[in-house]
Amino acid sequence: MMRTPITHPELLAALARCGHGTKILIADGNYPHVTGVGPHTTRIALNVAPGLLTADQVLELLIATVPVEAAEYMENADGAASPAVEGYGQALGPDIALSGLERFTFYDRARENDVAVVVATGEQRQYANLMLTVGVIPETQTKVSTTGAGRAA
Repeated sequence: MMRTPITHPELLAALARCGHGTKILIADGNYPHVTGVGPHTTRIALNVAPGLLTADQVLELLIATVPVEAAEYMENADGAASPAVEGYGQALGPDIALSGLERFTFYDRARENDVAVVVATGEQRQYANLMLTVGVIPETQTKVSTTGAGRAA
């Protein structure tokens, strides 16, 4: 068993391949998740139906699973943040840098080689796209016991 709220096998495998500095894109229901990312990006379809799953739900699961050091959102056509961004900021907390990118700059950025995973959601809010930068796990949380403690008898 694993200590993560995520049970989707392909998503877990894709996240396990991410390292420090890798990007994970949470894409809303309007995002071109097939053509809007690079050819080596792993595509995870969680867009079950309109509104299922939402970008907020996916973000909460990702935060509980991988360390995040920064996040970038897609600005709307007026150059402002969409209503979704307020919730993203609350979920990420004050210690994670959250910044906006102009729409076409965001698209260009999402096609770069360091974007390893795109999660297609059923998010209906427009401009609710969010790119996470994977951080590092503190050394104190990565130590593994080799003494056999915790093994089933």
